[in-house]
Amino acid sequence: MREGARETTPDDPARYALETALTELVGVRHPIVQTGMGWVSGPRLVSATANAGGLGILASATMTADELRRAVREVKSRTDAPFGVNLRADAADARERVRIVVDEGVRVASFALAPSRELIAELKDAGVVVMPSVGARRHAEKVAAWGADAVVVQGSEGGGHTGEVATSVLLPQVVDAVDVPVVAAGGFHDGRGLVAALAYGAAGIAMGTRFLLTSDSTVPDAVKAAYLAATVKDVTVTTAVDGLPHRMLRTEFVASLERAGRTRALAHAVRHAFGFRKVSGLSWSRMVKDGLAMRHGKDLTWSQVLLAANTPMLLRASMVDGRTDLGVMASGQVAGVIDSLPTCEELIHRVMSEAQHVLRTLPPPT
Repeated sequence: MREGARETTPDDPARYALETALTELVGVRHPIVQTGMGWVSGPRLVSATANAGGLGILASATMTADELRRAVREVKSRTDAPFGVNLRADAADARERVRIVVDEGVRVASFALAPSRELIAELKDAGVVVMPSVGARRHAEKVAAWGADAVVVQGSEGGGHTGEVATSVLLPQVVDAVDVPVVAAGGFHDGRGLVAALAYGAAGIAMGTRFLLTSDSTVPDAVKAAYLAATVKDVTVTTAVDGLPHRMLRTEFVASLERAGRTRALAHAVRHAFGFRKVSGLSWSRMVKDGLAMRHGKDLTWSQVLLAANTPMLLRASMVDGRTDLGVMASGQVAGVIDSLPTCEELIHRVMSEAQHVLRTLPPPT
């Protein structure tokens, strides 16, 4: 035990701590990140993760700027531990949200899309750790060159918008390409996965679906039950929602989108767009601009542009309203092997104790 370290008991989570470049960078006890999932990663889940020693990430894309500030302050009222906020770099009010992160003393800013060099500099100048998520080596190289402090690299096993390269292939590529800490995402749910990621050179793991399926998650019970009932084969990748590869649970609603012709798909899109506009307060022109921004150079139909703009509403229908028949359920492939709903504290303790057990039982080098 290091000089100055406190005594630990057999059941104390601190007993299983692993110091990595990630824990040193952001100041958490364990190299585990809870990803920023829209409608899921709210103050309760984020603070529970932070209090358990992991890095909780608050999802802000589905919040107004005022709601974001209130959510940040609620997390701060629940924990003294470091946490982060996930931001959309292409949001019209991105700079306002960055200012909230800075003003409120948030430790980490994560991004689903690469932030500009200017946004990175503004955050770093204020002492905020910048940790974008990437799905390709070239993206990691770009944001690292622009000054990002760390990157989260998600392989194709991960939920939501995803790429084609498996984590086991993509992760070592990125580790070899950049000189900043790399956090592995896509396919992780236990201590064995953490050890594997560390062996590849990662500084920790990020998990979304595994944290969604905790008792601290506010996702409705009926939706959690659908995830727990899913097998690996029930998790699919489809472009029917917004024209981009999107990993989610296969449901009758998703199947109907895949079967629908352009006219029916457009009707689906318009109906959901009306709902999202009411909740978000966005204008039609803003929604279309957001949808176009999500195209990433793809040749999308108008129904897909609208769906891209109101995909958050499709997620809200399931993650908030519990309507598995009317919404989409983004999911990593690990949903097919998860069968429990622990607290965040129980989950992190389990992952860390498993990791230590695996490390102890690995055969010694000969």
